[in-house]
Order: sequence, then C-alpha cells, then structure tokens
Amino acid sequence: MTLRTIVGGARRRSLPLLVLTLTGILLASCGLQSGGALPLQVGPGSITKVPELDGVQLTVGSKDFTENVILGYIAEFALSAAGADVRDLTNIQGSNSARAAMEAGQIDLYYEYTGTGWINYLHHEHPIRDPEQQFTAVRDEDLKKNGIVWVDPAPMDNTYALATNQRNAKALGVRTLSDYANLVHTDPRAATTCLETEFNSRQDGFPGMAAAYGFDPHTVPVKILQTGIIYQATADGTCTFGEVFTTDGRVKGLNLVVLEDDKQFFPHYNAAVVMREEIAKKYPQIAEILRPVSAALTNPVISDLNAQVDVHGKEPADVARDWMVSKGFVTAR
Repeated sequence: MTLRTIVGGARRRSLPLLVLTLTGILLASCGLQSGGALPLQVGPGSITKVPELDGVQLTVGSKDFTENVILGYIAEFALSAAGADVRDLTNIQGSNSARAAMEAGQIDLYYEYTGTGWINYLHHEHPIRDPEQQFTAVRDEDLKKNGIVWVDPAPMDNTYALATNQRNAKALGVRTLSDYANLVHTDPRAATTCLETEFNSRQDGFPGMAAAYGFDPHTVPVKILQTGIIYQATADGTCTFGEVFTTDGRVKGLNLVVLEDDKQFFPHYNAAVVMREEIAKKYPQIAEILRPVSAALTNPVISDLNAQVDVHGKEPADVARDWMVSKGFVTAR
C-alpha cells in the first residue's frame, strides 16, 4: 500500500498534516530508526574540516541494493571527514521508502537517480534522452513542486537492461531488445524472463519497455526473483533473460550479454545527491564537499566497486572507504 493510496480521499486542507502523520507511520512500519554510528572511521584528506559542519548531525540514507549502499557510505565518509557527526541509515527497502524517509526528515540526504526522479516521483511517462537535460528537468521540477534539491550528477549512468548468457545469445540470435521482442512474438516460451517486483510494474520498467518494443508483456513467461538472484539464474540458464543494472559488477563477472536498447527506451539514471531544500540552504557546504566525489564516479569505477561486493564478497563500507582513501578524499583511521 502506498502513501498515495492512503491519502487519496483526504480533504485538501487536511492533506499536509495527514501526509506527515501517515509518512511517519509508514516509516515506522519499515523499521527505520534514527541511524547508527559509522562502521568505519576516516580522517581528512583532500576533504578537510569544514567549520560550519563541525559536530552537525547529518543522517545519510540509501536504498537496499549494493550500489546505492556503497554510494551511501561514500557520502557518509566524505561528510565525516569534513567534521560532521554522521549517522548511518543505509539499506532502506525500496525507492519510495527512501524518498519518504527524506521527505519526513528521517534522513537528510542520499544518492538518487535522475530516471527514478523523473518517472517515479514526478510521474512523467517519457524520459528525456539527453542526460544533462534529464538532470536539469528533474532538478528544476522537483525543487519547484516538492522542495527537493538535486546536486550535480555523477557521470555514472545505472540504467536498466535485459541480459542473457553467452550460450543463449548465440543459440537464439538475440543481441538487441528488438530481437527479444521478435522472439516473444514468434516463440514466447523461449523468452522466459526473470524480473524483480518493482521492475515488473514500473512504467520505466518491463510494461513500458514492452509498449515501446511492441509486444504484450503478459505473453512472456515471467519469474519474479530477488534482484541479486537474477544474475546467477540468468548465467546458469534458469532464466533465459534477466533484468540487470548496467553498472552491476556481476554483468562482467558472470560474462553476461547485455541486450542493446536499440530504441533507447530506458531513461538515464545518473546518480545525484538529493536533500530537502532547508538542509541545502542551511548547509550549502554539503554540495561543495560531495561535488568532486560524485564527479569521480564513472561507470567503470562504480562497476568495479559493485563487483568487489557482489562478486568478491567484500563489505560495502570497506569498499567505499578504500576507494575514498585511494582517491585521496579521506584518510583511514
């Protein structure tokens, strides 16, 4: 059940108070607390102490998948090196819960994706093809409508894709999403596809992709699995095709073939720090500190960081701190 469903029948004059009250109820039901201490300590590097942030308590969140957790820790270590008293509230389940946590003030900032903002939160059906224009549109509209500030996006673009293993790609002759659509039309049983719940229902996910490529998604044999399971299931052929993220380290680690989005359906998903307007105005130093950090997050960089966790079994906090140290942003303690 979503917040929109709950408040749909509320009178307009009662809506702000009701939204705040019910958001708190929803967040409490998700088990969110006030945040804990950082799992690792860092000292200043090229990020030096900022007097305006000295001792200021800032709670940083993230969603519940590897990449976003890593990004959450990266932001936490950066702000900690600057002198803030950072509280860790990474690993929030789902996009809507993370967004609601920020709007309700339970977290002060986290890394969000431009495509998610444009489609999910601002409710546009069609993405903007140019990534810079996509970011500008999201930034301007979200600030105007919702008081949410988006800070300069990273180069990394973690968009959706479908993938298959090398054997199936060769046997079925499928290399593009148009090839996949043709297979659905001619032999849908050969197109068994594994998806996670959110992608199976999002307009920037499977239903929208099906409409763009001209096939009925209900004719496709779909298996709903957790995101992490899909990669291995696709690699071993349990799923002929599987939903993947293009920057996920398991794509390369499992030698998967990513199908080309030849009609450029999927939006750009550049990661950017988001926060409420009052936080951005009170602490403009946050944007200044995180700007060079975000600028260093390219697709190859984040793919490697993801692989260290999902392929090699390292802890996200260790991976994030080691990268920050290697770039000279912080020092290890």
